[in-house]
Amino acid sequence: MSQLATDTTTPIPITGLGITSAIGQGKDDFARALFEGKSRFEIMRRRGRQIDSDFIGAEIADFECATVKSNSRYRTASFSSQTAISTLAEAWSDAGLDRYDPKRIGLIVGGSNVQQRENMLLQDRYRENPMFVRPTYGFTFMDTDICASCTSVFDIKGIAFTVGGASASGQLAIIEAAEAIRSGRVDICIALGALMDISYWECRGLRSLGAMGSDNFANQPKLACRPFDKDTDGFIYGEACAAVVLESASVCQERGKSSYAHLSGWATHIDGSRTTAPSLEGEISVIKKALLMSGLTPKQIDYVNPHGTGSPIGDRTELEALATCGLDRAYINATKSITGHGLSAAGAVEVLSTCLQMNQSKLHPSLNMADPINTDFNWVGCESKDANLQHSLSLSMGFGGINTAVCLSKAA
Repeated sequence: MSQLATDTTTPIPITGLGITSAIGQGKDDFARALFEGKSRFEIMRRRGRQIDSDFIGAEIADFECATVKSNSRYRTASFSSQTAISTLAEAWSDAGLDRYDPKRIGLIVGGSNVQQRENMLLQDRYRENPMFVRPTYGFTFMDTDICASCTSVFDIKGIAFTVGGASASGQLAIIEAAEAIRSGRVDICIALGALMDISYWECRGLRSLGAMGSDNFANQPKLACRPFDKDTDGFIYGEACAAVVLESASVCQERGKSSYAHLSGWATHIDGSRTTAPSLEGEISVIKKALLMSGLTPKQIDYVNPHGTGSPIGDRTELEALATCGLDRAYINATKSITGHGLSAAGAVEVLSTCLQMNQSKLHPSLNMADPINTDFNWVGCESKDANLQHSLSLSMGFGGINTAVCLSKAA
């Protein structure tokens, strides 16, 4: 197919979704668990995550990737690569990309340093015999191998690269995919929030920072993840990988594809800070810029899917930013209260979650919000709720001072 004219004003349709998570593998299972509020938090058991410790999280159970299983070349792929391939396979099929020109399809992988546990285990295995490290380690330790694995399996010949924005990586990948379409570099671009496979060392470091919980609920894992609740003591990790397919409106129309939602505005803001502390100014700025690009007013936003990690200072700062921007009357829930914090994948998981909620006109509950830190907001509460959502806002913030926001509008 020939390159179509660049369109810099029309919203960008989202035509395919893929998800692999602790609460569900595939968007149907994921949506079912999401709306029922079924979490899977427990003491993590994946090898390499515990050393005389009891870190709480949500891990994917019984993962199997048919694409990898049938191809010996990919059986040695990392866990992050395998989940990426499996997740992309669902989104690829959902968007019906098999017959589209591969030179006009792009892939942006969100995440950096996402294979830490796998690399740690391999280094431990060969510590006494370092001369026998397998040659493939020379390239598989790099996150670009996830890009390479996906593009080779799906024959993607357009652009492909990784972007790192800490916990904003998944949403940053979506923004970069949108920019690639707007610039005319590709017609279709897949944004993938990669599974950040953390080891003991990352868990311990994040606990020492005071970012990861939970001391308060060490013996009650299911109660540990509680964004925007007064008893929260930090985020709870959750394994996840999500893929979102974006395409130009003209290509979507040409292909006769329906869409889950339209990406109508987006923005990034850099705080110029190396600390982990959130910036109220940065969050206000990124919200206002995304709304301005979308042409929407705060009153038109029906629903906000917040970053909402469970960090006491992070949650309070985010709510202050929303109130300052006039978004305190929109519905709010916290996807991480059910899925856990997917770190590099989180932003993509939450855009996918927002698309499902808009598409089904239903909001998922927020778990463990027994005593909200601010009762002035329009919280969804502990039960799912029917809602006609026309316009939504999703936010992500990452260590190192990166803030992102995207506006989503209901498909016509």
